[in-house]
Amino acid sequence: MPSAARAQTRARAHAPTRHRRPLPVRAALSAALCLCAVPAAAPSASAASAGWSVAPVGGGRPSFYAEGPPGTVLQDTVSVTNPGRAPVVVRLSGTGPRTVFAQKASQGIRVPGRTRAEVPFTVTVPAGAAPGDRSGAVVARDARGRTATVPIRLRVGGPALSALTVEHLAVHADRITYELVNRGTTVLVPRLAVRADGILGRVLDRAPRTLSVHLRPGTSRKLTERWADHPALDAVDVRLTVTASGGAHATATASARFVPWGAPAGAVGALLAGAGAVIAVRCRRRPSGAAGGGPRTTGPTTGAPGFSRAAGGVPAVGGPGAAGGGQGPGPGAELTKGAVK
Repeated sequence: MPSAARAQTRARAHAPTRHRRPLPVRAALSAALCLCAVPAAAPSASAASAGWSVAPVGGGRPSFYAEGPPGTVLQDTVSVTNPGRAPVVVRLSGTGPRTVFAQKASQGIRVPGRTRAEVPFTVTVPAGAAPGDRSGAVVARDARGRTATVPIRLRVGGPALSALTVEHLAVHADRITYELVNRGTTVLVPRLAVRADGILGRVLDRAPRTLSVHLRPGTSRKLTERWADHPALDAVDVRLTVTASGGAHATATASARFVPWGAPAGAVGALLAGAGAVIAVRCRRRPSGAAGGGPRTTGPTTGAPGFSRAAGGVPAVGGPGAAGGGQGPGPGAELTKGAVK
């Protein structure tokens, strides 16, 4: 038995040893073999054309820069680069200052693969622009909706002038209306003060306050100031004072008369009543037979002054003021032959 055990031990010692790789190493080798077995996909046409870009022409500028006084037209050029193999169609537009591109640029420019297109455009400085800096952008968009932009930096030159006017001031039943006009070259935020003086003294006094208005150069704004508690019966002079930064100052005045509605109605009623009384008195004093026919004669005065009766009882016109001390015919009267002896 001891000799058999020793023989089995010697057999195990001389047996070949099997080496095993660790599990993580085998997994990594399997994954590498799988990746190598899969062929690489070819880039699609859309992916090849998605790398187009826009930039200013010349000098590697990061943005467009323009400077000039109001009304100036400035020129520059933008390039559209297509590094892919498929053509791309790009539309160009502008934001901010008025930007006009070459013909058909807004409808779309076709840029072949591995090609660069240069498109000229103009930027117009607004005529009423205030001195200072303004911003905008050149925007490019393809048929798939992808966009790219290049900033526009615009500096408006010219002196800074603050000036405004108050125009079309009017006083209504419950409000005051007016119009502010910016006559300068800067943006104004006006301050308003209102005052009104009546016959017996001041009836309205509002301290200066800032209006929620931003007036750009060359623009105007119609505004309303409420005045519901105005006097019922008075003659007032309204004065508006407007100021703004930079020394802008303007005033305007207007007059108004406030009369209650009952006063004109009473005056008209009294006038009509007086006219009616005069007409009634004149109607009573008019002779009833003045319009009758037949000859008119004069005779001895009987009854009321100014009336006489001739033979036959025919009324006649006469009176103390007639010629001959009341015995002759009055003005416009006709003398009947044989009526007076």
